Amino acid sequence: MNPQSLIAKVWNFAHVLRDQGVSYQAYISQISYLLFLKMDEERVTQIGEASMLPEGARWEDIKDLSGEALSETYAKLLEKLSKQSGIIGAIFLKAQSEIQDPAKLKRLVGLIDSETWLGLPVDVKGNIYEGLLARNAEDVKSGAGQYFTPRPLIEAMVEVVDPEPHQTIHDPACGTAGFLLAAWEHMKRHKKARDRAVYSALKNKFSGIDIVPEVVRLAAMNLYLHGITGVDSIVEAKDALLGAGGKTYDVILTNPPFGKKQSYRIVRDDGEIDSEREDYDRQDFFVTTSNKQLNFLQHIMTVLAQNGEAAVVLPDNVLFEGGAGETIRRRLLQNFDFHTLLRLPTGIFYKQGVKANVLFFDKKPPSETAATKELWIYDLRTNQRFTLKERPMVRADLDDFVACYHSGRRSQRQETEKFRRFPLDTLFARDKVNLDIFWLKDHALDDPDLLPSPDEAAAEIVESLETALDRFRNVAKALGEKLA
Repeated sequence: MNPQSLIAKVWNFAHVLRDQGVSYQAYISQISYLLFLKMDEERVTQIGEASMLPEGARWEDIKDLSGEALSETYAKLLEKLSKQSGIIGAIFLKAQSEIQDPAKLKRLVGLIDSETWLGLPVDVKGNIYEGLLARNAEDVKSGAGQYFTPRPLIEAMVEVVDPEPHQTIHDPACGTAGFLLAAWEHMKRHKKARDRAVYSALKNKFSGIDIVPEVVRLAAMNLYLHGITGVDSIVEAKDALLGAGGKTYDVILTNPPFGKKQSYRIVRDDGEIDSEREDYDRQDFFVTTSNKQLNFLQHIMTVLAQNGEAAVVLPDNVLFEGGAGETIRRRLLQNFDFHTLLRLPTGIFYKQGVKANVLFFDKKPPSETAATKELWIYDLRTNQRFTLKERPMVRADLDDFVACYHSGRRSQRQETEKFRRFPLDTLFARDKVNLDIFWLKDHALDDPDLLPSPDEAAAEIVESLETALDRFRNVAKALGEKLA
């Protein structure tokens, strides 16, 4: 059976479960559990390897059961596996059965059992699973779409950064591991990876973090099915912003979650919650703020290794926000070579109204002079019209940017209509070091086809109002502190 037929088959069953109150994301979690159990059995029976799973928690323990016996055994199996470590613990993290109807569970077990998964090529298994994740992301109401960065954008970012097999790759907000997988595909094609020892060591170069346990499970399974696996999991479920962990990385590729604030709990030694905070008070941060994107940017600047490279998707407010935003931008220009900014079009993310950019910067050794000499900005937003369904972004839409970037040969860059150079002194002279720079004439008023749809326009207005309200709150807070 080809990958698309398999995707359609399992997805059609998802709709049946959807009617029973099971979310798509929960369904994919169940698929993850059962796939791992089935492939573990195939490894034992077909290759003769030892099982990765403890006794009493294997495929053979559930595949022939039905009715309440199946439901009860499966629930106990998941509970046992959720307490394991390594890759098993990551995939079965907080696992529980969400399919209450024994007959439906039996059908899903039969669906998985009908295919010999271990015999499928890695690319096929990976494509099947990623196809399910992509279909899941389309269900915007489930919230899954927030974790998706358009694949063409990921591929272009990885291509221009051009990570090599000796470099470590990290994503502190990894979602379902799209950046890590794209980097893996890119690096294993490198000529240095033809060396068996280099290729063998390549799997140890990747790491990722996500704050949502369910998403970490999907990421772990995605990586496993793409062949990036071992005894330990390379993705962790935790809040990356709570600390650097003493590690640095050569390359960071990431799209931190949208939304300006997130709170976290401070737990006392006795286990009771002491308080909830929105700002991260870290000694390795040079400014304290509740803005989540600014904190992620500070975190990335901290964990990036000397001479390391970063490509980060961030919303417009990071470019113009005053106060903490201005301080961070000055530090970025001073201590890092912030060499490229890609202004992204609207309509490419599942959350509508988002205006975002990709910041490309390298960490340089300390110096009395600013590390940034000039910032090159590519405008892929003005006069561009994308939607998720009718006009989705494709890789060809980024070809001109990739060509202009001149990866590995940035000194040969040339200005074009969409690609402009801005010297450092020009940037520092701008009010609050505002880097929200544009120069192209917007033809949307002259061409109705370039106007956003009403729902996109409404979403943009809401986003702008939320930004304005947030800035007013900061002013009110500052005035209150002064009066106090």
